Amino acid sequence: QEGGDKGSGLTDLEDLGNVVAKMKKKGGTGGKVGIAAAPKPMLNDTLAASLTKQGYKLVGTHSGVKLCRWTKAMLRGRGGCYKHTFYGIASYQCMEATPSLACANKCVFCWRHHKNPVGTHWRWQVDDPELLIKGFMHNHRAMIREMRGLPGVIPSRLQEAQTIRHCALSLVGEPIIYPHINTFLNRLHEEGISSFLVSNAQFPAQMEDLVPCTQLYVSIDASNAAELKEIDRPLFKDFWQRFLDCIDILANKGQRTVFRLTLVKSFNMSEVEGYAELIRRGKPDFVEIKGVTFTGGNKPQLGMTNVPWHQEVVDFSSAVCSLVSDEYEIASEHAHSCAVLIAHKKFKKGNDWYTWIDFPKFLQLAEAGKPFNSMDYMARTPEWAVFGRGLPGDGGFDPNEVHWRKGDSRTSSLASTPASTRPGTPSSFA
Repeated sequence: QEGGDKGSGLTDLEDLGNVVAKMKKKGGTGGKVGIAAAPKPMLNDTLAASLTKQGYKLVGTHSGVKLCRWTKAMLRGRGGCYKHTFYGIASYQCMEATPSLACANKCVFCWRHHKNPVGTHWRWQVDDPELLIKGFMHNHRAMIREMRGLPGVIPSRLQEAQTIRHCALSLVGEPIIYPHINTFLNRLHEEGISSFLVSNAQFPAQMEDLVPCTQLYVSIDASNAAELKEIDRPLFKDFWQRFLDCIDILANKGQRTVFRLTLVKSFNMSEVEGYAELIRRGKPDFVEIKGVTFTGGNKPQLGMTNVPWHQEVVDFSSAVCSLVSDEYEIASEHAHSCAVLIAHKKFKKGNDWYTWIDFPKFLQLAEAGKPFNSMDYMARTPEWAVFGRGLPGDGGFDPNEVHWRKGDSRTSSLASTPASTRPGTPSSFA
């Protein structure tokens, strides 16, 4: 094997030139590069084994699904993820999946330690969207059933979790490059499942052609080309122009749009004005600012010194917001995730925020096939989820849930509390 991860059977695209040069030097190809008669599967045995060990349930030749820790937590009444606080999803009814394990970046903070393949275009076998939808739902439900009998699981939520209401297409890889992504999204919606799609802003053509999804994210990992190259390590040479093109396209999308900033100390927290300029350019409905999560590993590229405290994330968000205060304001926070939500003021009516989503309304609009915009399916944000209005010190934690602190006698008694007396009210729309 030449280049790429040793033992993975894969060669990174940017290393391909070196491989060919070495093969020519050795006379292994006679100066010619062979072209495969048919595309190969994205997943080989080594990669499949590695991802399976990490908890993935693999579907087809290029896709996977995994049970989120917040799904498990909310099944036990221990709180939902930041999307629950910001947008009203029921975390225990959310499926985390990807139709493409491949990506065009090798970000320093990638939580998969670059075990997934990379490429600037789709060069593998293509699975049918129906196979992926059925495979994702089957495997997700199977993982939910495995939670049966776990101490503290709320029976009513376990039953409701078999009905999947949300899909976070942010597991790993770049979902937008899946050749049938539009058909895939439409099928999700037909199943009554909302869609949260995250893109790394390197495929403007695919973003331009994308059908409406419930919420479309673009990862804004830096405010200038130099920092973006250092932190995302993109494969495209014209990565910055692609990045800007995606931001321009996002400004013209009708559905809810989000800038997602992952803050990494010593990498991308220096140019506040640069982020403000990108916000003015892309006009997103929301800006999520989140501290990076330390993922460990044998040779971690980041350490705990690169992880900002929640207050640092709040301060950074306030600084950004002050530069775009004519149109944006901090609307919510989720301290457990080190996350802050900045929202466009069009989602504020009087003193009330409307950052939550009316999911049934979105599905109706998507099915109708007529033009609609983000204002057509917004819902009122409850007081506890509004920045500065929840219980002191809770930082956006749902009061219907229970803080779980390991070793804390105030919460350890919950394991013996009858499930029927635990909070069990679904938080997303029925």
